[in-house]
Amino acid sequence: MPRYMLLIRLDENDVPADRPDDAVMARMGELIEEMTKAGVLLGTDGLAPTGQGTRVHWKGGELSVTDGPFTETKEVVGGYLILATADQAEAVRWTERFLTLHGPEWTFSCEVREIVTE
Repeated sequence: MPRYMLLIRLDENDVPADRPDDAVMARMGELIEEMTKAGVLLGTDGLAPTGQGTRVHWKGGELSVTDGPFTETKEVVGGYLILATADQAEAVRWTERFLTLHGPEWTFSCEVREIVTE
């Protein structure tokens, strides 16, 4: 069964102040439980803000290390889910359900990419 990584992308400067509220967390818990029972959810977590991160960059044979926050970045990965589904269409359906459980005050996207192992 193919596996898909769902990368939750958002603008850290455009996140509701009460992120996510109790109602959203309850709906998210219900969906995660449903996905777990369906056997499609392999893992999920949110990520700390970029201000707590570090970038390690490789270019021209040289390493550079930069501590966050990364002010030049508009959109960041705020979390992820890993799903095992029959196909990408099923992964997209689960993604749509995940996104729409949030209220209209939220603006973010989710990139669905197959995990390739060779």
